[in-house]
Parts: sequence; C-alpha cells; structure tokens
Amino acid sequence: MGERVLLSGNEALGEGAIRAGCRFFYGYPITPQGELFEYMAYRLPELGGTFLQSESEIAAISMVYGTAAAGKRVMTASSGPGISLMQEGVSHLAAAQLPCLIVNVMRAGPGLGRVRPSQADYLQATRGGGHGDYRIIVLAPASAQEMADLAFEAFTLADKYRNPAMILCDGMLGQMMEPVALADPIEPNQPPPKPWAVTGAKGRERNLVLAAPYTDDELIALNVELKSKYASIEAQEARWESQFLDDAELVVVAFGSSARISEDAVLKARKEGLEVGLIRPITLWPFPKQAFDTLQEKIQAYLVVEMNAGQMLEDVLLAKRGDVPAYHFGLGGGWVPSTQDVYRKLVEVYERKSIL
Repeated sequence: MGERVLLSGNEALGEGAIRAGCRFFYGYPITPQGELFEYMAYRLPELGGTFLQSESEIAAISMVYGTAAAGKRVMTASSGPGISLMQEGVSHLAAAQLPCLIVNVMRAGPGLGRVRPSQADYLQATRGGGHGDYRIIVLAPASAQEMADLAFEAFTLADKYRNPAMILCDGMLGQMMEPVALADPIEPNQPPPKPWAVTGAKGRERNLVLAAPYTDDELIALNVELKSKYASIEAQEARWESQFLDDAELVVVAFGSSARISEDAVLKARKEGLEVGLIRPITLWPFPKQAFDTLQEKIQAYLVVEMNAGQMLEDVLLAKRGDVPAYHFGLGGGWVPSTQDVYRKLVEVYERKSIL
C-alpha cells in the first residue's frame, strides 16, 4: 500500500479507480455522488485523462459503451434516478460483454426522492435493472477504505469476465471521511490486454463489438454463453465477511452502512452473553449463498438489517437452509438506524427465537 490520507468515501472511490488505471469518466451531476464527480473533474485532466460532463445520464452510459469497446478502463457514476435512465445502456453493455465500472451512490426514493442515504436500489442493481436476461457484478463497500479497494476489484472482475460491474453504496458512505491507505497506482496500459477491443484493424482482422443485431439462433447462442458466464461468476466470485458464527443462535445479515451499524450492535450483544453472529455480503451479485451453506444447526433465526423495505431479505430467504425464520428490520425513504435501534431489534428477535 502507498500513502495514508484522509478522504471522503466518494473521493476514495475516485482515487481508487484512477490508481486502477481508469482514465475516462463520463457523467451528469446528481447528489449525493457530487464529490466523486468533482474529484474526477480535476484529477483526470492532471493525468492526461478525460472527464466529460454529458448532457444526460443516457448520453453518459453511451459514452461508456464506446470507450469500453476501445478496451479502456472507464467509469460513470450517478444516484438512483440517473441509474434508472442508464438501464437500457447497461443492458447493451452486458449484451456486448463490455467491462466498465458503474457507481451508484444511493439516495432515498422512490421517484426523485431526497438526498438522504438509502439502500433501496438493491433490487435494481442485483436483478439487472434493464431488459433481457443479464447480470452485472455488484460490490458493496462498508468503509471509505473499501470504496478505494473495491474500485480496483471491480475493474479486475469486469475485465476478467468482460462484464459491467457496479459499486453500490449510499450517501452516508459517500460523504463520510476516514483515513484511507491507497494502493500503488498502475499505469493505464497495465491492465490485461483485450484482443477483442476495437482499436483499429492494423495487420489483423477487424474486431466487431455487437449488442445487436443478431439472427434468432445467434441471439439464443449469446444467451447460452451469458448464462454459462454468470454461473461461473456465481461459483467463483462470491465475497463476504462473517463474525461469531461458530456458536451463533441468531445471525444478523447486513451490507454497506447497515453492516457498520449492525456490527456495533452485535458486539454489544456479545458482551452481554448473547450468541449472535454477523454475515456481511460484499458481493451483492453474486449473492454469497455459500456463507449460509455451512452454518451449524444451532442457528434459530436470521435478522436482515437494511435501509429499505426488505430487498436483500429475498436473497437471504433463498440462501438460508431449512425452515429457520428470517426477520427484517428496515425502512426506505432515508431512514437510518442507530446502533441502539438494531440492538433493541436484535434482542427482541433473540428472545423470541426460542419459542418459534
């Protein structure tokens, strides 16, 4: 690791992307990702890169498509309403199998909503969001340090699988300031070579990058290829962090900011003798089902904590084993739980579990 500096989460993400070799950013301003937008606006020109404020989010994702097709590491960032506008372009990127990084610093919704932090774009991110059968890799940092680290990871995975990747965070993570140990930078020409890229056909056959058109048989063949690729990602790239699972009777499941808050509540409960564990998904897609596969039979309940009306709960219900109940604690609209809120709910579920 290189120097240690004090950065907001948005700035850490931007610097992490730059150190991962990203030299192209296209986007349209929206809070609460404004600091990331501004950071890239002054940092990229310093490095000979390209920052462009597009006329809309639709234009931004189209510019990402063109730069990704040329084999460059490229990113865009927005918040929920802007990500919604990008969805057709994201589907095209997935169809063309073009690696890129999309950042969603979530705000409260639905609709235009407000700039308070939220985790209500979970389903939009993990279920594709646009049309057709496709998936994007979704990473969920829980600190400014991870905002920087997962920018590296997102580009690595995007290139490895020729697939769009997303960092899904919220306004609280984006704007909080923490010390960050920055990785040593790589040069823009250091990422793996991309022989498929559209770089000019000099001395070789031309490359074509297609999202369409296809014949019926070709489109079916593409879907078969994508399905196989997504299965490989699910099998190999799930990431999570867990604590205190060896003796847990109750397991709290949370991601991002909610996980930071929930961890404090779990630690408080452990000090008081409650057998409580924690699972923090780092990849939201692929969802880390493996984290639930080896849990011991002592577990009697799950508590899913998230700043929405129950979106990750669906994945926990699919991943958990047997008839162990899973409860949800969360609201949308900009509600942020305190450690004490989570602790009280945790104790309530813990005390009820023995009579379920």
